[in-house]
Formats: sequence, structure tokens, C-alpha cells
Amino acid sequence: MRAKIFVTGTVQGVGFRPFIYRLATSLNLNGYVLNDTSGVIIEVEGNEKDVKEFLLRIEKEKPPISKIYSLEYKFLEDAGYESFEIKKSTEGGKVEVLILPDLATCEECIKEMENPQDRRYRYPFINCTNCGPRYTIIEKLPYDRKNTTMKIFKMCPECEREYNDPSNRRFHAQPNACPVCGPHVWLTDKQGNTIAEKDEAIELTAKLIEAGKILAVKGLGGFHLICDASKEETVRELRKRKNREEKPFAVMFPDIDSIKKEAVVSPLEERALLSIERPIVVLKKSQHYSLAPSVAPSNSTVGAFLPYTPLHHLILKDFGKPIVATSANVTDDPIVKDNDEVLERLTEIADYLLLHNRPIKRRCDDSVIRIIAEKPSPLRRSRGFAPLPVKLPFKLKNPVLALGPFMKNTIALGIDDKVFISQHIGDLETPLSVEFYEETINDFLSLFNVKPEIVVCDKHPLYYSTKFGERKFKEKLLKVQHHFTHLLSCLAENEADPKEKVIGFSFDGTGYGDDGTIWGCEVFLLNFFEYERKFHLKQFRLPGGEKAVKEPYRVAISLCTEADIKPPEHLTDEKSAAFIVKMVEKAINSPLTSSMGRLFDGIAALTGIKKRVSYHAQAAILLEQEALKSDTEESYKFSIEGETINWIPVVKGVIRDTERGVPIPIIAKKFHNAVAEMILEIARILKRTGISRVALSGGVFQNGLLVETVLPLLKENGFTVYTHQIVPTNDGGISLGQVIAGGMR
Repeated sequence: MRAKIFVTGTVQGVGFRPFIYRLATSLNLNGYVLNDTSGVIIEVEGNEKDVKEFLLRIEKEKPPISKIYSLEYKFLEDAGYESFEIKKSTEGGKVEVLILPDLATCEECIKEMENPQDRRYRYPFINCTNCGPRYTIIEKLPYDRKNTTMKIFKMCPECEREYNDPSNRRFHAQPNACPVCGPHVWLTDKQGNTIAEKDEAIELTAKLIEAGKILAVKGLGGFHLICDASKEETVRELRKRKNREEKPFAVMFPDIDSIKKEAVVSPLEERALLSIERPIVVLKKSQHYSLAPSVAPSNSTVGAFLPYTPLHHLILKDFGKPIVATSANVTDDPIVKDNDEVLERLTEIADYLLLHNRPIKRRCDDSVIRIIAEKPSPLRRSRGFAPLPVKLPFKLKNPVLALGPFMKNTIALGIDDKVFISQHIGDLETPLSVEFYEETINDFLSLFNVKPEIVVCDKHPLYYSTKFGERKFKEKLLKVQHHFTHLLSCLAENEADPKEKVIGFSFDGTGYGDDGTIWGCEVFLLNFFEYERKFHLKQFRLPGGEKAVKEPYRVAISLCTEADIKPPEHLTDEKSAAFIVKMVEKAINSPLTSSMGRLFDGIAALTGIKKRVSYHAQAAILLEQEALKSDTEESYKFSIEGETINWIPVVKGVIRDTERGVPIPIIAKKFHNAVAEMILEIARILKRTGISRVALSGGVFQNGLLVETVLPLLKENGFTVYTHQIVPTNDGGISLGQVIAGGMR
């Protein structure tokens, strides 16, 4: 196994490379460590257990004087290193000023904040050069205090002394502040009337949570809505007010031990939870799970994370129990970031508001990851990671701006050998999300001071991002097919040879096809320059179009109608069933699709798992969770007919088993096995062309069971497999692929 690791921070001139050398050689790992213009690059290769131990020990055992601001890693195919060496740094490379992400509060600051004798005792804005806000406060480069939102706070003499002392931990810490001269918090009711200030406000916040109240709390990149995660009545009320029927809430825990009481935590998951990025990590609920059922209803997992600001630490220390901490917004709108905005938009949701007067320059939602097949799989790359670049093994021909897709939007800027990806923007469905989208594009172009030569958007003519590109960039605009960009992002982060052909499986819910229909189960032969569609799912109709996405029973009826099978009774009992059959038969408002995501939805509805959804991919998620309850190795079988992947035998098998009373977990697992075996069958067919590298991309591959089923099958049959580890496999990773498409022209 080979791991490539990118580290930024105080990691040059502090004994970091010799430390890495000693650690690697003690574990019998080969590879190298190299000082780079933006930090340190490490590659280690050897036994899988030793490589993973190396990863876990870097942050725990690093030299005391060194500081890590970010650590991203990915697993690559072996390179055949024969020894470990400290490589000579590249001469003449220009030292780059990276805009750092926001950094979780360091241990030194926490100790000071908890020390009654320290002048920053219980100060909720304590920070130093090793932690605190960065990306969410910087207005422009260079990163000096006068160019941040902290410019309105004049440092007191003591803070000024620290700031100018090279031996002090706060030397040139731009957000440096204390209770005398810095920002402060205050608590208001929903009318904006101040109830308490400073430490009294924090103490009262904990008491209000205990009393079952819902609060909006201003953090780093916006507000959280918080409440007691153990109080079912309060969590249900939050769902009602936020208009969030079933989608799981994230939970912030006081410490790692409290997480382990509620969830199963592997070593790699623990490393992610404790990392300086502090993402939300999707974990399996433990047998002793005791949080309110409505935190993650009908779900076997919980999204857990740890406090990452001093204010969070203080609230959790005072309250002492887990809290729901979800983005403060009305469903589908962007996260709220300003004090006046929270009074306008959230007083129908929150009972009280915990505000502060440090302005937030840009919204930045929490990041979310899941460990799949012992590798990190980002579901949302945002706070803690953005705007750190994805480093490419080659240089782009021109500066490129990628406008992203419609759902889970991010934008990106490609400059030389780096791609800077924005924070999570979200679905471009509401006026406020569109405003945030345009605001982020303007912000990125200004912050990085770049004029793109090529601008890339999706081919879908109705996406807002496409229309925006047509309106703003005209002759610079390049439209690129959705599933091609999915796969390009996967190839780029896996450092594939740009000219070498790869077998690409791009499975998702929706993407505009070259023939004008909705694609979503596409098998390409591709490299960085071109693609050829070799296989696709047999098309079926989506009765009601977008309505079928929210009502999967419509998809199920369509599948039965197209296959000339009588739908199960629980579907025909639906009032609109007969009408839907006619819609499909007469092709009325029923667009064609080859979407694997919709097939997952249809199977979930056929089995009765979920006929209507309240959030994106809910039916597929629940289908996976049912399948995890079974260990059957039985499978249904897709039929490969020319270039078409025929799903009809699978649907017939599902209905037959349902009618026979076969348990739902077994049916769900047989379906997952069928998809995995179909991928292997097609890969083996295409291997006859001499290609043995496979890339998996698209939202369907967020499904951990599917990935963990298909990976061994492919590897046992001699395939090298590329999956996402740095950017999301969902549409949040599309902008990286768009940059590659534009930058290779």
C-alpha cells in the first residue's frame, strides 16, 4: 500500500523531515519526504497495517515545535520504492502564500482558557498562530490584520506585545485578542433584546439548553442551531420549525470518550474526529446509543463531531452532554452568518440567539466525511479544508474557473498545478443560495486575483450555473458533460496518467446526457482529453419528472410498467397508481433516464422501505442500511445486451422475493451484490481492450456497502481501482473535474 500525504503548517526548519524519516524507517516503510513550496509532501509504501499506523502517529508524535495546519492523505497504487529518503527540496520554486482554512482550537489555547489564573480565562475568542479563524475572516491578501474582519478591534498593549514578540506563540497571530480589546458574546431573545453578556451569556446558554430551548449560536463560518441531543421533544420541535422532516442532524460531543459511548469508532475515524479540520464523521451507532430517536430517525449511523472553537468548548464544558449542532438555515437556504440576518431569518426557529461582534467574511459550513473501505470518503469538503488546493501532478495550460453543477455546488479555480475548491455552496434552488453562489465566485476571483482564460460549466441547459456562465462569460465558456467531469475529478486526485485510458463507472441520480436524456449509470473509456460511452443502464421513464425523485413509488411503478410486470399491491394502493401507469405508457411528462440512483430509489420503493423521501438519496441510504443487516452472498443478475445493462431481470427477482416473503435485508443485499457483480462483469469485458484501471465516481459510490463489495471483486480480478479520497464522489467534486477539462485544452 502507498499513501501520499500533504502537510501544511510550521513543518519546515523544525526537524519535521528527520522525524518523518525516523518514523517511516522504524515501520519499515519506503518512500520519501520533501519540502515543497506550500509545506511538506510525504509518500510511504509498505505493509497496509504499517502505513496506517504511520498516518495515525504523525500528529501524535510530531516534533513539539512543529505545527500542523492541515493534513490530507490519499492511498495510491504502489510505486516500488526500495528505501526511504529525505529528498532535496526543489530549487528555485516560488514560496506560495496559501490562504489557510479555519483551524480548530489548539491544546495550548484550551489550557489557557481553562486556567482561572490566565488573562484569557473562559475567553471565547482565544487563538494563536496555531489555531483560530483564517478563511472566514480574511478580506484580501496579504494576510495582515488590517485585511481581516479583526481590523475593527485595536489590540491592547498586552496583546500588541505578544503580537510583536517573535518568541511568543501569538507572534503575528492576526486574530489575536483578549477580553479587554477583542470581540465578545451576548445573548438575546428572539426579538433581539439583550438578556446577558460575556461569560454570563455562555453560562445561561448551557442552562437554556438544559431547559429544552433551541438556540442559534454564531460560530466561525455561520450560525448553528443547537439543542439538547437527548431530549426527544426538543429535537422533534427543531425538525418542525426548521422544516427538516427526517434528514439526520449532526451531533457535537464534549469529547472523544462521549462519542465512543454512542458510536463505534475505528482508529481512522478517531483520527478524523481529532484532526485539526474537525469534520463531522458519519459513524455507526453503538448498541448503547441513547440519544433522542429524532436525531437520526430510521438510521443506523450518526454524524458526530467535536468542538472546534473556544465558544463551542465552553458551551459543551458547561452543558456536559452532546448537543444537536445543525446549520442555521431554513431547509435549502445557505447557512446564516450575520447578526441582522439571524434576526430576519431564524427567529421563527430559535428561542434565543447567542451573538458575537466578530464579523464573518464568508459563509463556511461544516465538512462531512465517512471512512469507506479503510479510506477517507468526503461527503462535503468545506470548513477546515477549503480553500486548500488539490495538488496536481502536472500544470494546467491556462487559469480555469469551474462553475460547478446544480446540486451540492462548489466552484473551483485552477492555477498552474493547483485547484482551489470553494467551501460547500449547496443546491442552487433558492434565491438566497443563488446569491451565495454568485458571491462566492466574485469572492474567489478577487481573493486569488485571477482572470480565468477558460470558464467551464455543466452541459445541462437549465442549470443555473450554466445560465450564469452563458450570461457572464460567453466566449470563454466551455460546456462539459456531467459524468465525464465526475470521472476526471477521480482520475486527477488519484494522479492518473492524463493520456492513459481508464474504465470509468459514473453512477449517480441525474446528469444531462449527450443525447439530451437524463444519464446516471454510465460506463466510459476515457482519459483526461476524451471519453467514449461504452455501456449504460436500460432507460426507463420518470413519471412526473422531478416529482418521481421525491416520490420513489412512481419510479417503482414505472419499472414494473416498462417490464410488463404487475406492481405489488402496496404500490397499486396508491391513489395515483393507475394514472402513473398511463403517464409511462403514453410518455406524458415522463422523461427517459438511465440513472442508477433512480434504480436504487425504485428498488427501495418496491420492497416497501421508502415510497416518499424527505431528503436527497434517503431511499438509497435506507436500502443500504437494510442490506447491512444481511450477510447473504446471493445475487440478482443484470443482463448485458450489447451496450445496454438490462435491469428487468433484477426487478423481476426483487418482486418475486417480495411476494415470497423473503426478508427485506436479504433482498436489499442481493441487489447490492447484483450491482457489484455487474460492475465486475463489464470491467472484465472492457479488459479485453488491454485496460485494467477502473475509476468509480458519482453519488451512488457514497454507498459504503457497494464500494466495500465491489473493491475486492475488482482487485481479485487484476484491476487497479481509483476512488475518491480528497474531494466528494458526489456533485461536490464536479468542479475539480471541470477544471481538468478546461485546463487540459
